[in-house]
Amino acid sequence: MPRAAVRAGDAEVPAKPIHPFSSDEVRLIRATGRTRHWQQGAVLFLEGDPPDSVVLVEEGLVKITAESDNGYTSILAIRGPGELIGEMACIDNRPRSATVTAMHAVRGTTLASERFLALLEEHGPLALSVLRSIAVRLRDSDGLRADHGAFPAGTRVARVLLDLAVRHGSDLVLPGRPTGRVLSVHQHELAGAAGTSRESVVRTLRQLQEHGLVFLSRGHTHVPDLRALARWAGR
Repeated sequence: MPRAAVRAGDAEVPAKPIHPFSSDEVRLIRATGRTRHWQQGAVLFLEGDPPDSVVLVEEGLVKITAESDNGYTSILAIRGPGELIGEMACIDNRPRSATVTAMHAVRGTTLASERFLALLEEHGPLALSVLRSIAVRLRDSDGLRADHGAFPAGTRVARVLLDLAVRHGSDLVLPGRPTGRVLSVHQHELAGAAGTSRESVVRTLRQLQEHGLVFLSRGHTHVPDLRALARWAGR
């Protein structure tokens, strides 16, 4: 999803993403596919497997990971409701380049690869929407790589936390405070998404807590003021 930002005072907050597919396109995918449920930790796609289907995420979050030759697992992205996963392998008919795992209970619409490709051939607007969503993800990936080279670990953690809160968090309403976001993400997942260690995440979250920019509860990270976090992260 896009890294576009909106100016908020003296800091930029990433714009809340717009789902890549219209309501008609979502209905088309639902009508052609079938609903499936995955429990937390379940693998939707496995790296190296053949591309037999795509999934439109309806509820929950998934993480996309890849294994390096030395055994290190990188978190490439976190996807949520309204996003399609597995489509690139189906389009180029190559083995899965990453593993997709449910971070929480996930509900989605799964569509066989052959039917998905037929839909793209039959419905030009849907094909264009898929192409746009892929282009946006490539821009996201380029921006993330640029951040890795330009900023220290703490700043990267704050920026990833800000993006995830905006994209996948729920509204957090506190009396007398701007509307914030609450996000359910583990520290090791935040570390993987920021390309750093869990220790760096712990240090950064401690700093952010000391400044009142986040507070933690069991399994949740609360961001009470997105603009303040954006300012700290140098947005």
